[in-house]
Amino acid sequence: MALLDIDAGRLTARLVLERPEAVEDGQGGAVAGFVEVARVWALIEPKVFGEAEKGPGLVSEVTHHVTIRARSDLVAGQRFRKGTRMFDILAVRDPDETGRFQVALCREVTG
Repeated sequence: MALLDIDAGRLTARLVLERPEAVEDGQGGAVAGFVEVARVWALIEPKVFGEAEKGPGLVSEVTHHVTIRARSDLVAGQRFRKGTRMFDILAVRDPDETGRFQVALCREVTG
């Protein structure tokens, strides 16, 4: 099997990897939130763009492929954050089965 040509020098976006976790709400309960796991360098590539009417207006949805160096703890259900942008991780794969990189299929919803 030929290796894919993934250039680590193209991983120029600095992202925060977050996992879901219950966070105390200060009143004895908890709310669903996210906590930082790591900061990673990534390549973000938009793939599909769409719009849907939800509530009072249009919501844009973009899917991306986010490539990072391989990690043992990267799973669907986590998310990447870049400033105010959020990328929900839908699926993760090893693009060339070498364990060097991982590609996450992510959804970014803006509204």
